[in-house]
This record gives sequence, C-alpha cells and structure tokens, in this order.
Amino acid sequence: MRHNKKFNHLSRKSAHRDAMLANMTISLIMHKRIVTTLAKAKALRVYAEPLINRAKDDTTASRRLVFRHLQNKEAIKELFSTVAQKIGDRPGGYTRILKLGNRLGDNAKTCFIELVDFNEAMLEAKNQEKSAKKTTRRSRRSTKKATPAAEAPKAEEPKAEEPKAEE
Repeated sequence: MRHNKKFNHLSRKSAHRDAMLANMTISLIMHKRIVTTLAKAKALRVYAEPLINRAKDDTTASRRLVFRHLQNKEAIKELFSTVAQKIGDRPGGYTRILKLGNRLGDNAKTCFIELVDFNEAMLEAKNQEKSAKKTTRRSRRSTKKATPAAEAPKAEEPKAEEPKAEE
C-alpha cells in the first residue's frame, strides 16, 4: 500500500532523483527561468522552495544547510545575495509554473518554471495595470456635469415664414 507516499519518483532511483533536482535548482537560481517537463517542474517546486525560504536569514547555519543540498558555491552566493533581497518580504510562493504545450518528440507536457520576482515583463504589465485605471461606465448617467436648463444657451429656432397675402 502507498499510504502517505505522495511525491513523484520521476522513474528514477532516489540518488539520481536528488542529483537531478539539485542540478535543476542550481540552474533555476542561476538563470531565474528554465524549461522542463511539467512533472519535473512540480517536483522541483517542492524541492526548491524550502531552500529559497531558508535564504531569507543569512546565517552560517542556513548557508550550510542549503549547501548540503546544492553543493555549488556560485549558486549559494547568488541565492543569498540577489534572490534573498527580492524575496525578503514575500511569505511564500517563490516559483511560478507556466505551461507551454506538448513536446514534439515524445508529446510530454512542457513548461517554464521561474522565480516570481525576476520576470520583468510580468512586473511591468502589473505596474501598468495599476497605473492605468480603466474607466468603465456603470450607469447611464453622464460623467460630465449636466448644465441646468436655465443656464444652457438656447439655440435660435428658425421662424416659420408666414404666408404673404396676395395683392
């Protein structure tokens, strides 16, 4: 029975799976966005987010705990300097998965997995949405001030010509 065994084994032995997830986490930290299959991205999110969360407090103990998993000094430097500054106030959810479609060779579902605060295009779009408020009319009233009838200038009506009496 598989009671309480929820993680995806990804058709690999545990040592191979741990090495693959560590390498993918290093690539994610260094490049901020990687393309992979959907199953690997979901497994990577479970593996990487606790390590990214550990980077919030820059202590020797937390550096050693993260280094135990990643074994890459450059990735640790990048994680504790630039990534930790951007995610300092975020309570969780440091990665985003965007589905791309199926791969041509084996029809596997592919996706982007990226660090949330490093996608400049999405951050600009979000800032533009906040700055440019949409003006939608919710009623039939005019948004301009209606001028009262007494103050409104009246257009001159053309006078109807009276028929002249024939002489």
